[in-house]
Amino acid sequence: MRFAVLCALSAAAAFAHIGSPDIFLEGKAGPYPLFLTVRPPAVIPGVAEVEIRTSAKDVSQVRIVPMPMTGPGAKFAPTPDIASRSKDDPQFYTGGLWMMTSGSWQVKVTVDGAQGQGTLAVPVPALAVRTQTMQLGLGITLGVLALILSIGAVSIIGAAIREAGVEPGEQPTPERIARSRRAMAITAVGVAAILYLGNNWWTAEANAYAKVVYKPLEMNASLVDGGILRLDLRDPGWFSARRVDDFLPDHNHLMHLYVLRLPKMERVWHLHPDMTSAGVFTYALPPMPAGRYALYADVVHESGLPETMAAEIDLPELAGKPLSGDDSAGQEGNTFPDGTRLVWDRKPDGYTARKAELFTFRVLDAAGKPVQDMELYMGMLGHGAFIKKDRTVFAHVHPSGSVPMAALALTQTADPHAGHAMHQPAALPATITFPYGFPQPGDYRIVVQFKRTGQVYTATFDDTVR
Repeated sequence: MRFAVLCALSAAAAFAHIGSPDIFLEGKAGPYPLFLTVRPPAVIPGVAEVEIRTSAKDVSQVRIVPMPMTGPGAKFAPTPDIASRSKDDPQFYTGGLWMMTSGSWQVKVTVDGAQGQGTLAVPVPALAVRTQTMQLGLGITLGVLALILSIGAVSIIGAAIREAGVEPGEQPTPERIARSRRAMAITAVGVAAILYLGNNWWTAEANAYAKVVYKPLEMNASLVDGGILRLDLRDPGWFSARRVDDFLPDHNHLMHLYVLRLPKMERVWHLHPDMTSAGVFTYALPPMPAGRYALYADVVHESGLPETMAAEIDLPELAGKPLSGDDSAGQEGNTFPDGTRLVWDRKPDGYTARKAELFTFRVLDAAGKPVQDMELYMGMLGHGAFIKKDRTVFAHVHPSGSVPMAALALTQTADPHAGHAMHQPAALPATITFPYGFPQPGDYRIVVQFKRTGQVYTATFDDTVR
């Protein structure tokens, strides 16, 4: 069973999240608030589906265009497509964009309206994650047609040799019939050779494409020196130019690591290992009970391509060292010893898979009132993780969406290290909202982290998605 789960994780580990490839971003194109959803193609070349919702009522047109994240192509945009406005909802737009090559792309959205023009770009990893299989019905139909054509070709050649020179009313001579049979045999061999060579060509093309199907970085977890977690990253050979030491800091950390105790996921840690050498990250673990743990590690390459790696490890009981800085830990529940409580404003009718939503959480004090002392946690009002209980889905989400800030910064500035630090305003709201959409039905655990009075709180919620 565990092997099956790991195989599913490996197959689903695409883009920045495991099993959750859709991109969600909430931001502004100039004065126009937008909620963007991009569903990248599963095969390359392929069409990315783009959905745009705006709360502004004075929008006249929305244009979308795909561009490379970096390089000359990031500066010179092709002619954009005009997104289609919904007939039922004039504030909802959709469109499709061809992505012809694998790599780190961005979808640039330009909004025109009464308040002028505004733009917003969302990073999109365009990666082939599978080969597209032919539909069974279409395959059977094509097979039958190929058989009919093959038989028809042999029959036509035979009839031509046997009867082409025969006068009307006369019968073919035995010599003509013999020549006809020989020609039909030769034609049958030729047709079979064509089918054989064609199948070999098709197989070669399929094998060549399979080599470009995305393979995530592999991560091996081990415990060294009694309490040091060592993570070794390795490229499985997907792309020769991919490196394991070209990562950008995201919220001031090269790696964000979620650690969950199995099988109930009742304990969770959010840690930040340091890269000690190329492809090697280490971390001195805190006090932890013995057991088996699931690890999810997020990194962002200099190209803007984010990756999430998964691993498991068995740990003995560890005395460890206390957590410090941005590292945090929590356990099951949403009420804390000091009376703080995190409340989820759930939809009354529940949630449906593959539908973009806004997940809103309210931080209340012991008296049930919104707290007044919220603080930024790693530059954000909160951090969320959406995890399917069978562990085929893992997504690390921020109030701005599912896009890593390091990748988003590349669309906004020439300096990839800029834009990670956010200043603490005078007062922060006690409400945290995450744009996200469950990728598939099933049972999920949601982990939400926030900070107040210098302390990081970790709350958990469960839900079943239709």
